[in-house]
Amino acid sequence: MLLRATIWLLLAIIFASCSKNNGAITPTQSTGDTTNKTFYTWDKFAMGADLSYVNEVQDFGGTYKDSGTVQDPYLIFKKYGCNTVRVRLWYDPEWLKPLTGGKMYSGLADAEKTIQRAKAHGMAVNLDIHYSDTWADAGDQNTPAAWADLNLSELTDSVYQYTLRVLNELKSKNLTPEMVQIGNETNEGMLYPQGQVVNNNWVPFGQLLNSGIKAVRDFSTTSTIKPLIILHVAKLEDADWWINNIINNAQVTDFDVLGVSEYYFWSTVSSMAQVSSLISSLKTNYKKAVMIVETACPWTNQNADSYANQVDGNTPFTGYTISQAQQLQYMKDFTQAVISGGGAGVMYWEPAWITSSLKDKWGTGSSWDNCTLFDFAGNTLPAMGYMGYKYQF
Repeated sequence: MLLRATIWLLLAIIFASCSKNNGAITPTQSTGDTTNKTFYTWDKFAMGADLSYVNEVQDFGGTYKDSGTVQDPYLIFKKYGCNTVRVRLWYDPEWLKPLTGGKMYSGLADAEKTIQRAKAHGMAVNLDIHYSDTWADAGDQNTPAAWADLNLSELTDSVYQYTLRVLNELKSKNLTPEMVQIGNETNEGMLYPQGQVVNNNWVPFGQLLNSGIKAVRDFSTTSTIKPLIILHVAKLEDADWWINNIINNAQVTDFDVLGVSEYYFWSTVSSMAQVSSLISSLKTNYKKAVMIVETACPWTNQNADSYANQVDGNTPFTGYTISQAQQLQYMKDFTQAVISGGGAGVMYWEPAWITSSLKDKWGTGSSWDNCTLFDFAGNTLPAMGYMGYKYQF
């Protein structure tokens, strides 16, 4: 009887740990332990987190906890070893207002708030300029509505003036970023249709990139902080093809970092050895720093809310499983693979996009809640610790 009761008790505990409670998995782990961490400077290795959603999540009821205690998420990231915050910037995201009660997020005012919060905790900033009113990625590069009727020459000038204006505005508030991305996942161009690569013609795209680059370089002549320039492509397997075209066909050479998005669930890269090899080859062949500016790993296949998850969490990377512990292991191994290949940093995309009453065009809550570094109750997951792990350089 005692044995049977013990078995039933264990089953009840296991069931409770996996069940939903008010739309959230009951917390099973919280790291809490921030002792014995290794803290890196951003210029040695950028341990980054894209926290662009945090202001909005908190405005719509999301809370972040460490060891069960509600805390400032920037403080949480800082104490776990994060040294860089990535923030997206949209040109004029008016489309958000009907969904947010009139508030705008990821515009300049919101980006300034994010940068201020990051710098208040001593973290560097990667300003990710999308050059769009909405999401710009490998499949979408929509020109801002205000620029829709401009020809290529006018658009090139607008990129320059806008980039310079943004940086001067930030400098006036002591918010100059340490890094600037000229575009986001610009695999086949930016500012469509003028800047789209068509019939292998990379020249218009190159003009736009060079205009944004020139704005950053001109800004740097009067700035104490001289931002590194990042160009950004999605998928490690496409990076060599892309940077070769950027340099040789688009005639874009004056940049500092090749930024890459690498999500294993959308990539053909199948081993950590391949991650290292590809990064090493890129760095050797093109003489540019290489940085992973977006990545993530799911920790569950469950969902905290009615917003469908972008990643189902059923397919792990080769040699891994899907769990909280394996998310940590994957991120440690992936980061070591980047370091071993000579990479300059790893930035986790939207680790704090937890569920809340936040609403966008596609749902309410979060479509990324199973890939965050917080569980469904907002507690830090073990994987938060990957940033402070002692790596071999």
